[in-house]
Amino acid sequence: MCKMFKLSKSSYYHWLGRGPSKRWLENQTISSVIRDIFKDSFESYGAPRIKEELSKKGYHVSRPRVARIMRANNLFARRKRRFKITTDSEHNYPLARNIFSFLP
Repeated sequence: MCKMFKLSKSSYYHWLGRGPSKRWLENQTISSVIRDIFKDSFESYGAPRIKEELSKKGYHVSRPRVARIMRANNLFARRKRRFKITTDSEHNYPLARNIFSFLP
């Protein structure tokens, strides 16, 4: 595998024993907080609102980073559609006679 990626064996073992990075550990803690905020908002908050909630809790992260973490955790805000009225009762068209009025 080292030959394929053109790495030395010593650099591979150095990487293997190094452990997780500081950024990765931060992302793990932030992602758990993001999941809690997302669940408390009934899955309606997107990255901008979650960023605001994180800043209120003392986490200083950017909106693109929040969006990236949300995407990695498959968290997408559900958008509520507006109610659209489809019936127009105030028209001047002729009305059809009800031919099924004999049914109970």
